[in-house]
Amino acid sequence: MNYYSDNKEWQWLFKNALHWEKILPLYYPTYPTEDGHKGPAEIKQFLEELLSTTGDWCANVIEPRAQQLDLEGAGRIENGKTIPGPILTQLYKEASEMGAFGLTLPKKYGGMDVPISSGLLMLGQLGRACMASSVQVAFFSCVAEMIHRFGDKADQDNYIPRIIRGEISGSMNLTEPGCGSDLGSLKTSATPRPDGTYLLNGTKTFITNAGGGVGLVLARIKGAPEGLDGVSMFLVDQTTHKNGLNFRVTKNEEKIGLHGSFTCEVVYEDTIGKLIGGANKGFMTMLHLMNEARIAVAMQALGGIENCLQYARAYAEERQAFGRPIAELPLLKRNLQDYETERDAIRALMVDTISHFDIYQRLDLKKRHTGDLTNAEKEMHDDALLWTRKRTPLVKYYACEALVNLSQRAIQVFGGYGLMKEYKIERIHRDAFGPLLYEGTSQIQALMALKDVVKYAIKDPKTFFSNIFYKHPTLEFLSGSNDWTYEFKSTHYKFKKKMLGLLFTTLKPGTGEMFNPKSWMKMDEEKIGGLMVHAETLCQALSYMETLRVLAEHANIDKERADLFFRYHRLVTPRLEGIYSDWEIRTQNA
Repeated sequence: MNYYSDNKEWQWLFKNALHWEKILPLYYPTYPTEDGHKGPAEIKQFLEELLSTTGDWCANVIEPRAQQLDLEGAGRIENGKTIPGPILTQLYKEASEMGAFGLTLPKKYGGMDVPISSGLLMLGQLGRACMASSVQVAFFSCVAEMIHRFGDKADQDNYIPRIIRGEISGSMNLTEPGCGSDLGSLKTSATPRPDGTYLLNGTKTFITNAGGGVGLVLARIKGAPEGLDGVSMFLVDQTTHKNGLNFRVTKNEEKIGLHGSFTCEVVYEDTIGKLIGGANKGFMTMLHLMNEARIAVAMQALGGIENCLQYARAYAEERQAFGRPIAELPLLKRNLQDYETERDAIRALMVDTISHFDIYQRLDLKKRHTGDLTNAEKEMHDDALLWTRKRTPLVKYYACEALVNLSQRAIQVFGGYGLMKEYKIERIHRDAFGPLLYEGTSQIQALMALKDVVKYAIKDPKTFFSNIFYKHPTLEFLSGSNDWTYEFKSTHYKFKKKMLGLLFTTLKPGTGEMFNPKSWMKMDEEKIGGLMVHAETLCQALSYMETLRVLAEHANIDKERADLFFRYHRLVTPRLEGIYSDWEIRTQNA
C-alpha cells in the first residue's frame, strides 16, 4: 500500500485543491530553480514523487511496527535524560536519511525548503501510520522552524543543522502543575544574569519530547507584570551547563494512549536560558508555534481517521454474517458511507486550510527577515492570515472530535474483536485522545472561535450585521447559479440569521447600541457568559459551514465533486438544525 499513490482522492486534492498558483511563486520565484526544475509542472511532479516516497515509508515501514511501539513504549529516563527505545531510534534514523526532518527548512542548513503544505501532508501520512511516531517526528522540524523564525544567527547555525541531521530535537514547554490553559498564571521564573542570559527555576508537566535536547520555555522575568503580558520565551539547551545537565527530565507519564511518545515532567533549577522573541512577548511568540501546532494536530487527526476507517472498511468487507459481508448490511452500509463522507469532507477542508497557512507562513517569514513586502504580497499575507486565524480553531476542533467519534464507531464495526489487543483499532482509539487534548482542548478551540466572531462584531458592528442581510440566495439561483452554490448560500444564509438571533438574545444590545463599537466593548460579564455557553455548538456550526464552503468551491473546479458536497450537506443538515434548536431552547430558558 502507498498512502498517496494508491489514493485517488489525495491525488485530486494535490493537483486541484492546493493553491499552487499562489504558493509556488513564494518558494520558486525564478526558473530554472537551483535544482534544475524548469517550471511549476516539474516542481509539482517532484512534490508528488516526494509524497509517494513518504506514503510508501509510512504505510509499509512505520505502520507495521506501530503495535510493537505501543507495547514497548517510547523509551526510558536515565540520569535526567530520555533514552529512546529501539523503534524510535530506528524511526529517527530513517527520517534523517530521507531528509524528513529538514523537509521545509532552508537549504543552507541542509534542508529541502519545500512548501509547508508538503510537510503537513507528510505529517498526515505519519499520523495515519502511527500517531505516536508522528508526534515524535513533529518536534524536530517545528522547533527548528521557531529557531529559524525568532532565533539569532548563532542559534540558527548551531541548532538547525543538528536537528535536520536528527542529532537533537526539541519541545515546547508551557504547561505547569495546576496551570493548564491558564498560561498567565505560570510560576516558572527567569532571573537576569550580567552576561545577558537568564536563570530559570520551575517545573513543567505534560511536555511532549521534553528530553530531545533543546526546549522553548515560557517563564516570567523577575519584576515582569502578572498575567500573559509578563510572559517571556527562552531557548534552553539541555547539555550546556558547567555542572552537568542544564535541566532534568524527572518523569515519563503513563498514558491511556500514545505509549510510543514521551510525555514528561521537566525541572529547571538555575537552568541557563536565552531570551528569544523579546521580553514579555513570550505568549505572542509561542502563539505562532501553537497555531502551527494546532493545524498540524488536525492533520494528524485526519491521518487517524483515514487509518481507522480504512481498517473498518476492510474488515466489514471480509466479515460474513447472514450470508453476506457485513459491509452490505443496510444499516452498516449507510453508516460506513456517512463516516467516509465526513472523512473526505474534512480532508478537503484541511487541504484548503493548509494552503492559506502556507502562504501566510512564507510571507510572514519574509517580513520578519527582510521587513519588506510588496503591496501585492501584503494583500496576500493579510488575506491568508485572516483565513488561517478563522480556520485554525475550527480544524483543530473538528478533526480531533471526529477522530475520537469515528474511531469509536470503527470499534463497533469489529464488534467484540474491537476490544482485543490483536486488532489495532483499540490502539487507534486510545491514541485519538492525545490530539483531542494537546495544543488546547476542544473547549479552548471553541472559545477561540467564539472570540473571533465577537471580535469581528465589536470591530465593526454595522458591517457585521449588514452582512447578515444579504439578498436571499433564491435571486442568485434564478439568475443562473448552479445547484451546489444555491444550496450552500441558502444554508449559509440560514446559519447567519440563526447566529444573529443568538447574539441578540444573549448579548441584548440596546436600541442605539447595535452599531456602536464602544457599547459592544462595554458588554457586562454576565452577557458574555451567556454567550460563552454556546461556544461549542457555534464552533461546530462554523466548522460545518466552512467545510461546505470548501466543497462548493471544489465542485466549481470539477463538477464530479458535487456529489461529495451533496452527501456532506445531507449529513450535516440535521446537525445544524439540532444546533439551532438548542440555541432557541436554551436562550428562551435563560
